[in-house]
Amino acid sequence: MIDSAAAVARCQELVDLARARGADAADAACRAGASESVSVRLGELEEVERSESEEISLRVFVGRRSSSIQTSDFAPEGLAILAKRAVEMARLAPEDPYGALAPEDRLFSGEAADLELLDPDDPSPEELRAAALAAEDAARAVNGVTNSNGSSAGASRSVFGLATSNGFARGYASGSHTLSASVVAGEGGGMETDYAYRTQRFRSDLPGADEIGREAGERAVRKTGSTSMPSRKMPVVFEPRVGNGVLGHLLAAMSGPAIARKSSFLIGREGEQLFDSGIRVREEPFRKRGLRSRYFDGEGVPCSERLLVEDGKIGGWLTNVASANQLDLDLTGHAGRGGGGAPGVSASNIVLDPGTVSVEELIADIEDGLYVTGLFGQGVNLVTGDYSRGASGFRIRGGEIAGPVSEITIAGTLPDMFRALTPANDLELQRGIDVPTFRIDGMAVAGE
Repeated sequence: MIDSAAAVARCQELVDLARARGADAADAACRAGASESVSVRLGELEEVERSESEEISLRVFVGRRSSSIQTSDFAPEGLAILAKRAVEMARLAPEDPYGALAPEDRLFSGEAADLELLDPDDPSPEELRAAALAAEDAARAVNGVTNSNGSSAGASRSVFGLATSNGFARGYASGSHTLSASVVAGEGGGMETDYAYRTQRFRSDLPGADEIGREAGERAVRKTGSTSMPSRKMPVVFEPRVGNGVLGHLLAAMSGPAIARKSSFLIGREGEQLFDSGIRVREEPFRKRGLRSRYFDGEGVPCSERLLVEDGKIGGWLTNVASANQLDLDLTGHAGRGGGGAPGVSASNIVLDPGTVSVEELIADIEDGLYVTGLFGQGVNLVTGDYSRGASGFRIRGGEIAGPVSEITIAGTLPDMFRALTPANDLELQRGIDVPTFRIDGMAVAGE
């Protein structure tokens, strides 16, 4: 796999080729990655997989017209053909009054300290297999576990390079380590499945295989004997593993492109008290070993630490160049670069600040409620804010976690949910979006 310096060099080469063929401006983004994973099931090796990929995308501007094209052919003649076709396509494209490169004076130019995104520890297939087996053994050892869906361990490395025709040329390397286990508990029609899964930048930061396996087994066993529950409005408590999705909906609605397309329920709510005044949501792009850490975005604009929600109010939209131009806003360093096509919007590490009460205190006054540990379905409308998801978890009776429940639906509107959100104090930084356990009163629960 190429390193970040080689990725940047290839981007620069492609930009120069595009300029030589008539592009007024251009940028190129290169991604390369390598991963290896080992899966086991019932104590036997099931799959060993290794993959490598390299791709580069080119975006060119001819006047106000632009095009984007992508290839995995890094041969000199292949890049030359790519640049020629991109310019030809741009000349035929409709004019876009908003698309452009980031202005030169807004590009990242500072020193980039090591964010510790790449672990020098590169585990062998034998080590990965041993970790996967240990996780599965621990899960199967939990009393009540009756079968296994398997366990896996993996490691990956990647590089990203970006170059623009107005002087930006940077790249970085990153990596991750994963460990997971999934098992079945119960028999016949009462079987339940659950899992445990963790990803970290450094292998040494992963929980032990025994801990991952035990968590998977205990979660599956706790779900056995699940029933439905009566339909009515009640308090709903989200565990962190599923609660971060609710915050993800907020981020999607705050994206500049969604605002520009008028496809966000947040339009017109900029100064509104969206959450309780004590709620704060932070973005931490420079966190060491963070899963979404970065110094610059997909257009070369510097990222920054910022409050996305302060005193319960949103702090503005997340923009890339096109949406900032369309909305007449400043750049916020949130451009995201996927494969081909124009940049989208993506956030860095996001944190919902914890509250002051424990989880036990959070649910102590709930006479009848729901503790959600699983969500499924895609019933979220970001245009209207309507929210409806299938759910499973546990009933709360008299301030205590009671028996498991499943085959239920929870519903509400995101503005109402945000306004009623109360966080506990159990925040842990484990994911790209991290939240503590939180409670939302007044949600509609549909069961039996």
